[in-house]
Amino acid sequence: MIRSEVLDTVEPSRLENVVAEVLASTPVIDIHTHLFAPGFGSLSLWGIDHLLTYHYLEAELFRNSTIQSDQYWRLSTTERADLIWRTLFLENTPLSEATRGVIAVLHDLGLDASERTLEPYRAFFRERKLEEHIDCVFRLSGVESAVMTNDPLDPEETSLWDAIAEDSRFHASLRLDRILNQETGHSPADARQFIEKWAVRTRALYLAVSLPDSFQFPAEDRRTRLLKEVVLPACRDLNVPLSLMIGVRRQVNPALRLAGDASGRADLRSFENLCRDFPDNRFLVSILSRENQHELCVYARKFANLMPFGCWWFLNNPSMVEEITRERLEMLGTSFIPQHSDARILEQLIYKWRNTRRTLAPVLARSYRALAEDGRTVTRAAIERDVQRLFRTNFQTWTSR
Repeated sequence: MIRSEVLDTVEPSRLENVVAEVLASTPVIDIHTHLFAPGFGSLSLWGIDHLLTYHYLEAELFRNSTIQSDQYWRLSTTERADLIWRTLFLENTPLSEATRGVIAVLHDLGLDASERTLEPYRAFFRERKLEEHIDCVFRLSGVESAVMTNDPLDPEETSLWDAIAEDSRFHASLRLDRILNQETGHSPADARQFIEKWAVRTRALYLAVSLPDSFQFPAEDRRTRLLKEVVLPACRDLNVPLSLMIGVRRQVNPALRLAGDASGRADLRSFENLCRDFPDNRFLVSILSRENQHELCVYARKFANLMPFGCWWFLNNPSMVEEITRERLEMLGTSFIPQHSDARILEQLIYKWRNTRRTLAPVLARSYRALAEDGRTVTRAAIERDVQRLFRTNFQTWTSR
């Protein structure tokens, strides 16, 4: 061992502290969010009322209140936020991941998280200028940049692209849900031209689609034809990955609107077919069902063009993140992307990435400790390289950027 490695060696008793330090000091690229750059105007959601009317909290409200959904939707946004604050934060202890997240955001912004009314928080956000507030939130969350979800069939969004200045804090991804999951009237030739035009125009880092738990590939359906003839060739020629987010069961309770979706176990043999039959394509994959996670790791070991990423939606809870990340480390080393925020409200970045770092620190430290016990010296440089891969370079390499 050379002298520099001796000096850089991390003793087993210090591993968790050193890992936590490295995680805290490494800026992350948040590879999947529903945030928007400030040029998108009202599509960019931020502030206390949007934080509280997030659909995770709305689902909790209906479990803890007698209000009926039709009554709730007749309320204004501020009235809904007041009701959620009173019900979930004053009449109940905010122990869930989503409610604790709001507390963490208020605390990190220097606010008293035990106010009886929302007016002090509303006054605080009224004084904020969005551009500066974004910088503040990114700094507090340790996020360098975030990837938006951009729908080329949303007229409100697409009408704004010509007037939007480039913002290095935000990157585009092109969401194809309406094209692949709904009848749009596009022929395959028209669809490919449309997708490629918007991918180039937005400089999309990847194309993406969320799919139901019933997704099958190949199948005798329009979606398979579009994937084969349009999306996969376009991704190959544009040299961008296709992100597949699978396992959504849409609107099992339509009365809850966005909060009404659920999850289901998927048949992952579709990935076997996609990765084998389209070796020139790269796939980013996130699965919503806990029961599918081990199978996804097995497929990632068989196909180098498959990159597992994140603990999505209902899995973005510390117990699930810990379990899934340990499994991936044990089976894939550091050749995966551990998390994305899926944030819809700007300030959610603060608590989502705090929780990710807090959960990853003991998981990584446990792996390094086992490595040291098995006879391999662990250095700070190695930890820094690994965290860089997990937080940044795996994604940068996968998207060829």
